[in-house]
This record gives sequence, C-alpha cells and structure tokens, in this order.
Amino acid sequence: MSETDRIPAAQLPPGTVGRAGRWAVGNRDGEYFAVSRRCRHQLADLSEGTLDADGCLVCPWHQARYDVRTGDMVEGPRGFLGYHGPTPGYTQLVRGYAKVLRLRVKRALRRGDDVVVEA
Repeated sequence: MSETDRIPAAQLPPGTVGRAGRWAVGNRDGEYFAVSRRCRHQLADLSEGTLDADGCLVCPWHQARYDVRTGDMVEGPRGFLGYHGPTPGYTQLVRGYAKVLRLRVKRALRRGDDVVVEA
C-alpha cells in the first residue's frame, strides 16, 4: 500500500467521495469503497463525482453512473465534450466498451483515523 492510498475518514462522511492516490474512495451508507479514478467515457476524475440515491458513483462531467461494488457502468454518459444532453447511439457505444474496461475495484477499510485502500 502506498502512503498516498489513504484519506482521513473525517473527509468521508456518508454519501461523499474523495481521492486516495490513484483511487476514488467513498462512503456508501457507512461502507467504504475504492474504484479507479478515471471515467471510462472521457477520463474525468471520479474522485470529484457524487453518489446518487442508489449508491452509484456519478461522473462529474457527463453523469455516467457506476456500481462501486463491481466497477460496471450502469448508465452511459449524457453528453460528449462540452455538450450535455442526449446522445443515444454514442451512449450505447460507450456502455459497450465500458463492459470490457470496467473500473478497477479495491477494498477500502477504516484503520484508525484513516480510510486505506488495500493493496
């Protein structure tokens, strides 16, 4: 484990996401998770994303949604580059390659005052 693969637990109250090295780390209803930080759509930093009511990680750029337990994209992006809106054919294409290029998933645990990503 790298020293940077940790984040103070105080920075992760329930429903929030933060950065721990190469990982987007969050608190999903009291359970910590860690997934790779780059969205499979246009490489947005998922540590700047949000958690929705279903506990999915939502990309800050075009709202692609990810299941943090599996790394699967459960809903494709809603836009491209600076455009925000419907892109039906393009969204299906992105979801198709995201099945192969899922987010990496690691276990994140509370250790003392920190949440750490297991190696």
